[in-house]
Amino acid sequence: MTAPTPLKLLNREQAILEFNRRVLAQAQREDVPLLERLRYICIVSSNLDEFFEVRFADMLEAARDPLSTVTSQDVDRVGRAAHTLIDEQYRIFNEQLTPLLLKQRIVVLNHADRDEAQRRWVQKYFEREVRPLLVPVGLDPAHPFPQVANKSLHFIARLSGKDAFGRDNRIAIVKVPRVLPRVIKLPASLSDGRQAYALLTSVIRAHLEDLFPGRKVESFSQFRVTRDSDLEVDEEEIANLRHALRSGLTTRHFGRAVRLEVVNSCPTDLSEFLLEQFGLPPAALYRVNGPVNLVRLNELIDQTDAAHLRFRPFEPAWPTRRLPRHKSIFEKLKKGDVLLHHPFESFEPVVQLLREAVEDPDVLVIKQTIYRTGAKSELMDLLIEAARRGKEVMAVVELKARFDEEANINWAERLEAVGAQVVYGIVGYKTHAKLLMVTRREGGKLRRYAHISTGNYNPKTARLYTDLGMLTADADLTSDADSVFRQLASLGKFKAPRRMLLAPFNMHSRMIELLGQVEAAALGGYKAARVVVKINALTDAELIHALLRTAQAGAKIDLIVRGACMLPPGLPGVSDNIVVRSVVGRFLEHSRICYFRWAAPREGDDGEALFLSSADWMSRNMFRRIEVAWPVLEARLRQRVIDEALQPYLHDTKDAWQLGPDGRSLRIGGNDGISAQQALMRRYSE
Repeated sequence: MTAPTPLKLLNREQAILEFNRRVLAQAQREDVPLLERLRYICIVSSNLDEFFEVRFADMLEAARDPLSTVTSQDVDRVGRAAHTLIDEQYRIFNEQLTPLLLKQRIVVLNHADRDEAQRRWVQKYFEREVRPLLVPVGLDPAHPFPQVANKSLHFIARLSGKDAFGRDNRIAIVKVPRVLPRVIKLPASLSDGRQAYALLTSVIRAHLEDLFPGRKVESFSQFRVTRDSDLEVDEEEIANLRHALRSGLTTRHFGRAVRLEVVNSCPTDLSEFLLEQFGLPPAALYRVNGPVNLVRLNELIDQTDAAHLRFRPFEPAWPTRRLPRHKSIFEKLKKGDVLLHHPFESFEPVVQLLREAVEDPDVLVIKQTIYRTGAKSELMDLLIEAARRGKEVMAVVELKARFDEEANINWAERLEAVGAQVVYGIVGYKTHAKLLMVTRREGGKLRRYAHISTGNYNPKTARLYTDLGMLTADADLTSDADSVFRQLASLGKFKAPRRMLLAPFNMHSRMIELLGQVEAAALGGYKAARVVVKINALTDAELIHALLRTAQAGAKIDLIVRGACMLPPGLPGVSDNIVVRSVVGRFLEHSRICYFRWAAPREGDDGEALFLSSADWMSRNMFRRIEVAWPVLEARLRQRVIDEALQPYLHDTKDAWQLGPDGRSLRIGGNDGISAQQALMRRYSE
């Protein structure tokens, strides 16, 4: 008897591009306000930049390793998919959004579109604001091709004639300074009742010849190179991770080139010259029909005065019944846990907890993990103030939070300067857990309070991402939180927490066990055996195969996976009991929830378990990060999570997509369907 053919999982990189295709589809939705549709275009550009900087760069590196399973054919296939997606992005921008903006009297004027008065204004702007910052470099043996930083915008020009010294040096490079705004709003007096803009590249292009007196610009193009930007340090060879990362930040911008973008009118000889300079194959060339780097159009969105073309403002609700304003959060938590559902509920109670802890003389110790807080953060300012007031402050700062390294290094140094104890987690493992713990003296005893979350300690993203957080004084959970902090500081032997799961130690194995428990129930004839998992990504092969076994036993499985999913659902006899959906709406879906049902409720056993977690179901999260998951034991809170954060998403017929076995997604329903996010906004507004 021949062994069954192993199931081929979906390609991770193509799954990431498929997620971005879902995001791009938001730009085509007529029920989304016009400027928000343009913002989705910008989001896709930003996502693709990171895709090339990290995922595609890693894929290229793996393809060069003879021991790797990644082949050059895999690279070509993903590259072609990226080309197709980017071409579609520019088509939507040019053919759909630009005409609609024009109807709203919002215009981006090229040089040919500008009238004489507008050209005079642009020329004065160029001479006053732009030209003094431009340094054109003519290439010759003494002026070699310049260092081009990651994602920095440049012009390349081919010039006529000879240079001032009679030499036939034809190629020149002009760097576009990053300090200049990329979108310039023209005065209302010159705009004829419209909101008119000029792109910085258009301003430079119109006056490019002025930079080369006595020579003509025969041809030119904008270009931008994307480089491998994953910050790598040899953690076994360094003595101080912070210092090594600080020095590494300066070289990150000059990693190996992986993508070259030029405008579609770029002459072949110039694009071939650039490919040669960057050591790139022809497949790495991306010709775009419009501005290179659409991310910068966020500046147009921000400058445009048109409230009706944006989402209506949404103000998160304060959980008044559970946390009355202006009353002690500590006193409230003594009566029970408080669950917060962001962004529908305010993140301010978390800030208020820390503020209260700083001001309370009975609070002795504050501990917090820091992953992505942002360059400005009231929470970090409060930790600094707590240390100044003599409280014991411990901050676990993750220095390798990708693209937030510099901000986190700065916070670490500021905290250390006021006497806070700063640790950087465990070498080789990112600290991704989201924990805040306060120890308070009460009646001669010490009592702990904690906040545990699926999301970051960042009030700004808490208004844009869906996440769940719990404020608790539960003795077991707070003791577990304290154990995690001690583990990170002391590097002692792992001791299993009472309730929490901790990666890389026991989270993965416990998830496998719970899936096995549901599988056994289904095999035993329990018809309601059920798994619902809401995560950002599903790429861990062992968890995928455990899900498949559970589904094949007869359990119904619903997966709500925002981003990359490598499990192919709907294969007859293999994964036909699994439905994978993705929800892409106004807010970024970010909460991680794992629900398992294996029996009907009976005394001493609810027959189900629900965990909230900081971790996605990826190998890196389970084995190379410090992550926490915690059970929601109170039936009332568990039901609330199900009612608000799972069920609505399983019935969404407006923002939801369903994944097919081939890795392609189809949108469920249409613009007149039911949106889980919109329903929750209405509920909390009321």
